[in-house]
Amino acid sequence: MSNGPSRRLVLGLGGALALSALPAFTAHAAPRRPTTSPLVPAGEATTLWYPEPADEDLLIEQGLPLGNGRLGALVGADPARELLHVTDATLWTGGANTTLDSDGQFPYGRDDFGSLTLLARVMLYLPGHELSAVTDYRRTLDLSNGLVTTTYTKDKVRHTREMFASAPDDTIVVRLSQSGGGSLTGAVILSGTHGETTGVDKGRNLASFSAAFGNKLRYAAAVTAAGDGTITATGTRVTFTDCSEVTLVISGGTDYAPDHATGYRDPDADPLALAQDKALAAARTPAVRLRDTHVADYRARYDRLTLDLGRSSGGQRRMDTWSRLKARASDGSAPDPELEASYLQFGRYLTICGSRDGLPMGLQGVWLEGNTPDWMGDYHTDINVQMNYWLADRAGLGDTFTAFADYCLAQLPAWSEVTQKQFNDSRNRYRNTSGKVAGWTVAFSTNPYGGLGWWWHPAGNAWLCESLYEHYEYTQDVKYLARITPLLKGACEFWEARLITTTVDGREVLIDDHDWSPEQGPQDARGITYTQELLWSLFGHYEQACRTLGRDTEHAAAIGKLRARLYLPKVSPKSGRLEEWMSEDDLGETTHRHLSPLINLFPGDRIRPDAGDAELLKGATQLLTSRGMESYGWACAWRAACWARLKDADKAYRLLLTNLRPWAGGDTGTAMNFFDMYRVSDTRAIFQIDANLGTPTAMLEMLVYSRPGHIELLPALPDAWAESGSLKGVGARGGFTVDMTWERGRVRRATLHSVGGRRTTVIAGGRSTTVTLRPGQSMRLTDLQG
Repeated sequence: MSNGPSRRLVLGLGGALALSALPAFTAHAAPRRPTTSPLVPAGEATTLWYPEPADEDLLIEQGLPLGNGRLGALVGADPARELLHVTDATLWTGGANTTLDSDGQFPYGRDDFGSLTLLARVMLYLPGHELSAVTDYRRTLDLSNGLVTTTYTKDKVRHTREMFASAPDDTIVVRLSQSGGGSLTGAVILSGTHGETTGVDKGRNLASFSAAFGNKLRYAAAVTAAGDGTITATGTRVTFTDCSEVTLVISGGTDYAPDHATGYRDPDADPLALAQDKALAAARTPAVRLRDTHVADYRARYDRLTLDLGRSSGGQRRMDTWSRLKARASDGSAPDPELEASYLQFGRYLTICGSRDGLPMGLQGVWLEGNTPDWMGDYHTDINVQMNYWLADRAGLGDTFTAFADYCLAQLPAWSEVTQKQFNDSRNRYRNTSGKVAGWTVAFSTNPYGGLGWWWHPAGNAWLCESLYEHYEYTQDVKYLARITPLLKGACEFWEARLITTTVDGREVLIDDHDWSPEQGPQDARGITYTQELLWSLFGHYEQACRTLGRDTEHAAAIGKLRARLYLPKVSPKSGRLEEWMSEDDLGETTHRHLSPLINLFPGDRIRPDAGDAELLKGATQLLTSRGMESYGWACAWRAACWARLKDADKAYRLLLTNLRPWAGGDTGTAMNFFDMYRVSDTRAIFQIDANLGTPTAMLEMLVYSRPGHIELLPALPDAWAESGSLKGVGARGGFTVDMTWERGRVRRATLHSVGGRRTTVIAGGRSTTVTLRPGQSMRLTDLQG
């Protein structure tokens, strides 16, 4: 396979590739600096806090996360020995991975498919500041300001350490300050994680390294310090002596570029020069201005959504976060609505930190404990990457979705080439028995180089398109719709070549070829519910997109005819459950973690309580019930969202509490740092970010359900939040955002804002109001429930 796309393929994709023109790590203009402090006062900020530092060996479950969308860091906050695990989202081994295994599937290793890896470890040493020598220690993750802050007292001097990952300055910053007349003496050491050699530039007080992987990805990292004392660089470290305040700046990146034509590299990039220049430029700026620039940029996103689920007790509010999690999980404990609201806001924090204008978030976002993340830290296309972006539009963070859309468009030429060349390999058990192939699809795992890993996943294209089109439903952005339509069209072309004909109940229908319902049951089933439901949605979205754009009308009509012939799943007369395999019998695990056959209950809409087939709804409910209320964190999040769609507040809320259980070596739960964890052995646990983003999604679904033309307020409000509350800035499909307040379980006031939508029906307590607006207009709705 060539490094670049064929001319025919590029012409066919049209302007879609223009989305991904810029490299991930590039020079930028000096940012605008705020003229006044944007800080939310400490007493008003939403925070997680702890009375002790993280264990250096347990950063993945105790360290606090920083991120600017490209760079990420886990920080431990030890006063004398501050360790930062620094990640660049583009620092991937591997490559295109186009040589199939003997079974027609893809290799899936760290060398062929590749893996996300750590960029660097950065260690800050402050001799004499050992924990035993300090008092009044506290570390805080300030969700309102996007800061990690550590405070303590040593020899009657109050020390403050602020850490943040700035998107405007494209660096990670550590600011050390004190009040009381003390001074700071120490060193910062930069270490690579792949055997790199760190060198120093004594003239510029800079430590750095650069190297390249076997796949020819070039990368670099740099660190410098600024202060009012003596700054020197020697060996692998930058040293500061007798400073009243010190600013440490970390930068780094790669020559990755989201461009298939250049092999996903920027040939003109110089990662070392960029890392050094960015670190030095930031270090020349006063630390307070760096912080305020970051906070203003962060709050421009974070403040779009505010949430009040009720007041917690004074005793709950005085507890540190880990004690509070454990207290909430104890038998007979009282609700802690502020803790639950902070969990939702933590999901938004991770989204802002993990997704900007570069690569999207994969299995662990940009936070790693080492160079061997489970499943390579990749993009799983059968739930992970989709769940990672369910939250964005609902939570006022629609611009963070751009990373996901840009990623799909950047990969499209490679996905198309490998599909058309290799999907019909005679060894592939999922090949098209029609002998034809067109368009594109993916495997269960994808990387940033157009590479696929593990097994082919035919319906993965349809589920990626489901997420891509849903973003349009929230924004009504026609320019965006035009950019993603080549993805929808190519996916439809793949299924035009793949669908086969069979007869069901005397009617000729179209079904999927040999396939697998993720991740269980037979691998050669036909007409699986998961795929049939996704195709029903894909074809409908493509038809609507073509109508909206006024293009491809003949092709859209042909796809509409295929949609009308699709077999749609039914309920098993044996079990009373929605069939998963076009069979009356269950062919897998009844309690399996995946809810694949319920894809059109959530995130789709074909199965819903307020319309449609009552028998189908009952069968879907029975299947969901059979799946149970215990599973992995991401699986519980999906269950919670489904129960919210069914308006069962009790079950949705119970699943939230299941995910909030404190993880202390058990099977699943929330770690000290709020990361969702699950155990894989007696000595090791895994962090996966999808539960941290899927659970807040379910919480918002409990408060607002929407589809184009329909918005329902408080569809599944649990008793724990019913007394009073408010929500401002939540996204609603059809092109709206909603603000509302409630008391004693009833909506009291609501305001609908159009971000592109024109007409919808708002429902609260069974009463409906039709609203017509122009884009940019708002309407206040009162007395919705009498």
